Amino acid sequence: MSRQVIVQDIALLRATNKNILSTNKGYFLYNPGKGPQKPKRSFCVQHTTEQMQDELYTIVDYGGKVLDAVVEHDIYGQITVDLMLCNRMDVDEFMERIRKSKSQPLNVLTGGKHWHTVEADTEPMLQVIGEKLREKGYLQE
Repeated sequence: MSRQVIVQDIALLRATNKNILSTNKGYFLYNPGKGPQKPKRSFCVQHTTEQMQDELYTIVDYGGKVLDAVVEHDIYGQITVDLMLCNRMDVDEFMERIRKSKSQPLNVLTGGKHWHTVEADTEPMLQVIGEKLREKGYLQE
């Protein structure tokens, strides 16, 4: 199946008001009304590209799912990219794509400062994630 066919199918789904997320791992049909909602928190973080894997591991190791990355650009405003990283394997695949790419990560636009929306099973898990990010010096408050 060609990429053109997939893009056309996604356009048709979006035309019927389906909420389609485009991520680095493909397309997802987003159904926020299905099942219980998990708690989410937005963390403002800053780090170097070399520290990115450790930052993401910290989030997933303590039960977080990294839903997105957001930067605030002086000209373009807020830029959001869906990530959907659930575990170390997802993080490793994401980091490998960065290493193989000629493009830079989004956070280089802002000197490493960005936000992640993180989802977890419980509020206490989000609290621990915030504490661990703070301990490592990534959390910006």
